[in-house]
Amino acid sequence: MERLTNEDLHDLYDAHIDDFVEKPLDFLTGRRRYLQHAINRTASRVHQAMEAFIHNMNTIHSRGGNQVVFSSINYGTDTSAEGRCVIRELLKTTYEGVGNGATAIFPIQIWKTKSGVSYLPTDPNYDLYQLACKVTARRFFPNFVNLDATYNYHELWREDDPKRYEHEVATMGCRTRVFENRFGDKTSIGRGNISFSTINIVRLAIECRNIEDRKERIDAFMAKLDNMLEVAARQLHDRYCFQKTAMAKQFPLLMSQLWNGSEKLRPNETIEPVINQGTLGIGFIGLAECLIALTGKHHGESKESQELGIKIITYMRDRVLEFSERYHHNYSVLATPAEGLAGKFTRRDRKDFGEIKGVTDKIYYTNSNHVPVYYHCSPKHKAEVEAPYHELTRGGHIFYVEIDGDATHNPQAIADVVDLMHRYNMGYCSVNHNRNRCMDCGYEDATDHLEECPKCHGHNIDRLQRITGYLVGTTDRWNSGKLAELNDRVVHK
Repeated sequence: MERLTNEDLHDLYDAHIDDFVEKPLDFLTGRRRYLQHAINRTASRVHQAMEAFIHNMNTIHSRGGNQVVFSSINYGTDTSAEGRCVIRELLKTTYEGVGNGATAIFPIQIWKTKSGVSYLPTDPNYDLYQLACKVTARRFFPNFVNLDATYNYHELWREDDPKRYEHEVATMGCRTRVFENRFGDKTSIGRGNISFSTINIVRLAIECRNIEDRKERIDAFMAKLDNMLEVAARQLHDRYCFQKTAMAKQFPLLMSQLWNGSEKLRPNETIEPVINQGTLGIGFIGLAECLIALTGKHHGESKESQELGIKIITYMRDRVLEFSERYHHNYSVLATPAEGLAGKFTRRDRKDFGEIKGVTDKIYYTNSNHVPVYYHCSPKHKAEVEAPYHELTRGGHIFYVEIDGDATHNPQAIADVVDLMHRYNMGYCSVNHNRNRCMDCGYEDATDHLEECPKCHGHNIDRLQRITGYLVGTTDRWNSGKLAELNDRVVHK
């Protein structure tokens, strides 16, 4: 502006800016006009940077099998003018889509809700939270993590601390949670999940289902579970003992600046001093089918089954705490998403035990502790049933709701699900809804089973859906088990 006006504008160099919001320059004069012009230019450049970021995260192939990077970002609690600008333009870019308007698959985006900061109407970032709900209604992301959950509390968090993000839990998009730490600072930064193994608790229940006495049946199951937990913990420890022998030079990026303490490692030193800050997850799949095998009903339809379900996962939680003491690791219980295991375990169990009604009569097991996707219930009931498991599964969890209709015009439906997460002390949630996209012309709508585009009459229709906490492009790429689960999903209302 100084070059255009030949004026000395040094007094504006350090001008206080409340927010980098683009506004028209009409009716503005003098220095107010110059300042707003600079704000507009800054917001525009940030928007371009966010477009480049989203584009790169969906095109850089650096994983095995020529896959794009599996990436996640957590945001929402930066209340500075600069931070709000980045968040706003990232959300706007996500809403617009990539290419000719396609929904970006990566990065998985997670909005951090925190009362006093980014959730309530009086909060400084409430306007951005509303925008986040609008974006989710169209693009599925962001998901939402609840920093107000009792188990996500950090005693060092202060609203006036510019580095408070170090004390805020963050999640990998599908659900993985890393926070508590026996060997360093309690944080999600500079850490990760090293390994995890999943127990097929359905099979253990099937092996006990013919025991007539209920107490003996449950006791037999718990004994089998205890044995498998011992095996899983020992196997994870053995795997860790192998992993820790790797040298820092084998992981030039991870061990140069990403993992806590990695900057102190020399190239030929092992990574052992660093990676034990990570977690070892023991997961489970098919709690619903497990309970049906043991009691005849799943936890969504029976109070008795719900009590047993909580007992089972509480026992798992207690045992991983013991394993943490015994092996000196950060063991945790993971509510396994099971994109592949859902069908793999079921095929094996059906082969060995035959078709059992409500248990092996489908080609998938229900994801972790969720109420079965085919069970008709309200979002409130689903929340009441699944909420207690979130505190028990600190290795990762998620609550999702299926909503009906075109969510694009109903961002309040997204906010209602987030409210349920807060009301019932859950840690992480997402919202599923139908979204069709014509791959030829870009037309989008929420019509069920759309076969022909009403705009160009093409038949190249992509039905975008969420597999767990993340999107998987066209559903043609899903395995048979998850496709069957998708077809069984019912709207929660």
